[in-house]
This record gives sequence, structure tokens and C-alpha cells, in this order.
Amino acid sequence: MPHPFLSDEWFDEAKAIREKYAGQGTPMGHQIKMNQIITDVPFGEGELKLYVDTSTGGIVMAKGQLDDADVTVTTDYETARKIFVDQDPQAGMQAFMSGKIKVQGDMMKLMQMQGAAPDEAARKVADEIKDITT
Repeated sequence: MPHPFLSDEWFDEAKAIREKYAGQGTPMGHQIKMNQIITDVPFGEGELKLYVDTSTGGIVMAKGQLDDADVTVTTDYETARKIFVDQDPQAGMQAFMSGKIKVQGDMMKLMQMQGAAPDEAARKVADEIKDITT
């Protein structure tokens, strides 16, 4: 059953999908600890704080913030959805160029992460996450 992007239900299902494919893909070549602030969220308080941590070789994505983040990325809900669910690299580039994405911290680590090509397991995870997202 599809759920709104970044809702509690979406997080639970996305986590289960990532766990289903754990260990099947190529370990992340670049390590990053990234805080994300998503604005204009259509539920809750209107802002959501998340983090992504690849320092263990896999991808941990959860609500909250890391004290030792390498970079913090702030963007609006629709842009985040286009980047993470639709896997649209053009949307990310356009949003960055137009100021919809703000970056604080180590920009090089962020760029390295974005340059990594997804393997088969990562593509399956992305496809299944797209399927559960409204």
C-alpha cells in the first residue's frame, strides 16, 4: 500500500525494503554523514529533520540529526521527492542552481556520493521504494 513520502508508514516500509536487500549490493564506496532538513512537508510540523549515514558501508536513513555530520542539506519536500524517489538527477542539479538546495559543510563528500552509480540491488531498492510512495 503506498504511503506519503517521508511519513512514518513510508519510513517503516522503506526500512523493511532496505533490510530485505542488506548485504546484496556493493558497499558504499564513499562514506558520508549527512543531515537533511526537508521544508514544506505536507504533514506534521512542516519541517522534517533526517540523516543519512554510510560510514558502516550500508545506508542508514532515519529521522533525527547527527552531531558529527559532514554536511547538512536543506531543501523542500517536492525537490527531495524528485531526487530520492524519482531518482531524477536533473531535478537535483536544477534545484541546486536555483537555490532550492542549500548545503552547509563538506560539499566534496556530497558530490562524491552523488557520483556513485547504483548497482542492481540499489536499483531494486529504489524501484520498490518508488512503488510504496504516493
